[in-house]
Amino acid sequence: MATEKDLLVSRIFCRAVLPVIKVMLEDDPKTRAKFAKVRAVVQFVAKDHDGDVGAYLDFDNGAFVVGHGVAARADITFRFSTVAKMNAMFAGKPVLPRIQGMWKVGLLVKVLGLLMGLKILMPNAKPKTPLQARLKVKMTLYMVSTALSQLNKGGHPDMVEWCAKQPERIYQWSVDGEDIACYLRVKAGKSQAGRGMYTRRKPIVHMKFSSIDNALPVLTNQIDTLQAMKTGLVTNDGSPEYGAQIGDLMLKVAQLVT
Repeated sequence: MATEKDLLVSRIFCRAVLPVIKVMLEDDPKTRAKFAKVRAVVQFVAKDHDGDVGAYLDFDNGAFVVGHGVAARADITFRFSTVAKMNAMFAGKPVLPRIQGMWKVGLLVKVLGLLMGLKILMPNAKPKTPLQARLKVKMTLYMVSTALSQLNKGGHPDMVEWCAKQPERIYQWSVDGEDIACYLRVKAGKSQAGRGMYTRRKPIVHMKFSSIDNALPVLTNQIDTLQAMKTGLVTNDGSPEYGAQIGDLMLKVAQLVT
């Protein structure tokens, strides 16, 4: 039986990590071309005593969505004997699932390449090109903002307590000169992540990275948020206290998925 931690981690992978595949499909020309004419459903399913756990990727001629749970039908299915093993594979560890639909070799190769692309999210993954650096920053920010909300919805004690104490507040991230921005909205125990700049309320914390290069050491945990602010890698237009708190919570996300 999966532990509460296993289920929380799988929730983050399925609802925060897999959705950032969309960034690769939209922003990486090679990846976009590979999936431009693909119509298929690929799912990941882990067996559990209380019911199978998983998610599925739905490709539709360039369009893409992530579904939750088990798909009604799938072209390829990655099956895992436990939720912990599925989590381990998403974290980049050597796990061999049982694969149904292996005969669809072309699709399988494309999907495996896409999953390899997610490794750019790993803290020790070093981008080799400006495009990879941009993808890493954008995907990481989108993943982290969504994962913070999923921590709350998944019942992480620290995150639940933190959200419960707050009135409506906005936590914003952005990179100067780039179309990279996302936010976390918190209100009386509820949370919601979004893309772009939140315009209906001034953020209590707005972490502004001056460039892609300056964002990288912060988002890969080479330097903590407070030190990054002192050295000018990031500016916080808002509360230093809550900026430190959100930085600590971002670190909890990183610890769970690596």
